[in-house]
Amino acid sequence: MNTPAEGFIPQGSRGVWLLAWPSIITNLLYATGSIIAIKIVGQFGSDEIAAAVTGQRISFILQAVLSGVLAGTTALVARNWGAKNYDNASQFIVTTVQLVLVLSVVTSIFVHRYAYDISFFFALRGDALIYSSEYLRVLSPYFIFYGLGIALITALRAVGDVKTPLIIALIMNISGVFFMIVLANGYLGFKNYGYLGAALGNGISYLVGGVCIIIAWVSGLLSVRPKNYLGINFSQIKEILFVGYPAALEQVVFQFGITAFLILVSYYGTDAYAAYGIGVQILSFSFVIGFGFSIAGATLVGQHLGALDVNQARRSGWGAMRLSIISMSLFGLLISLFAEPLAYFMINDESVVRLTVLFIWLLGSMQPFMAIEFSLGGALRGAGDTKTPLMITLTCLVLIRVSLAGLFFYFSLPVEYIFASLLADYIVKGFLYTYSFRSGKWVHAIKST
Repeated sequence: MNTPAEGFIPQGSRGVWLLAWPSIITNLLYATGSIIAIKIVGQFGSDEIAAAVTGQRISFILQAVLSGVLAGTTALVARNWGAKNYDNASQFIVTTVQLVLVLSVVTSIFVHRYAYDISFFFALRGDALIYSSEYLRVLSPYFIFYGLGIALITALRAVGDVKTPLIIALIMNISGVFFMIVLANGYLGFKNYGYLGAALGNGISYLVGGVCIIIAWVSGLLSVRPKNYLGINFSQIKEILFVGYPAALEQVVFQFGITAFLILVSYYGTDAYAAYGIGVQILSFSFVIGFGFSIAGATLVGQHLGALDVNQARRSGWGAMRLSIISMSLFGLLISLFAEPLAYFMINDESVVRLTVLFIWLLGSMQPFMAIEFSLGGALRGAGDTKTPLMITLTCLVLIRVSLAGLFFYFSLPVEYIFASLLADYIVKGFLYTYSFRSGKWVHAIKST
């Protein structure tokens, strides 16, 4: 489970790929687990799918907010690792785990307590509302292990260890799929939980993954070992939050925008809501490729800046962008070509399938621009520039995507127009990220390590 030797920083496009491919496979495994959950629930109907989509949306919100906070961890750990301050990097990881533990516990309690209100907020009604609130109550206790797993995986990637997260993801995926299938259908003598079996299976996978990586970390089996994990370093908490708060705020804005968009879609009925959820899950196989290059770009840019090698940091960012555009475009094209059979595989409902295929075609065409957002956004955050992505997200998501969708909704245009508002959002984002990285202002985002 160990990383490359201390002090070694991969170079150029080969270095980007060296760090990206394990992260891509890791996130493909996560995406596979999510899509299997939708497939399993799909046998029960669109209301149950709405429940699973809502549960996954809350999980994504938690992951996104934590990832925002952890942007500070990525930048600070990568810089210290690149500067060979290994003890300081290890202590930042301990501080991160402590911080995330508190946030995850609070989130778990909140979601469990207000599951019905959260589902109602998503404009779900009738059986979809009841099923969604039950799904969230079952899943919420496992958010604690989910958060701890994300924290340690993010820290490991910041020091260049992308293979341990891959092993953990494989363990989680196997256990998650196994328990989802068994518990949703009552196999092997277990109680038949129906659609809630997917929630339990997901939760068990969070538990297994979180426990495995915590045991490996505490036992000293990883390349980074805990330093005084019972002590609280308030100065490091302050540093992590100072660098990470714009990224966390960015994720809050992003999730607010996505939620507002999803609420507008829900007003067009459960079929449209389910189509959006299924379409996102299918396209997530392309998204996770971009996320892999985002991780690689963030790690390499941060480590090269820590080693005072600005030129290599810049090359890493552009290299991540090129590889991301090629990979996501090809994968997006492949998914678009097989959109209809993939949609029918998920659910046998002609109305949902029609909307799902349209959604995939629209968003599939945006893969080059989404690739730019993933790769250069990651590079900027890895450099410690978390404010620029915040401003870009605020501008494009709120002022373009949600505003256009709201305008189309106001004039009672079909849901297809709501889906189409995504196009303007991603096109503008692509140009803004390219301009921001080219400016070079990110080099001075963090003055010292």
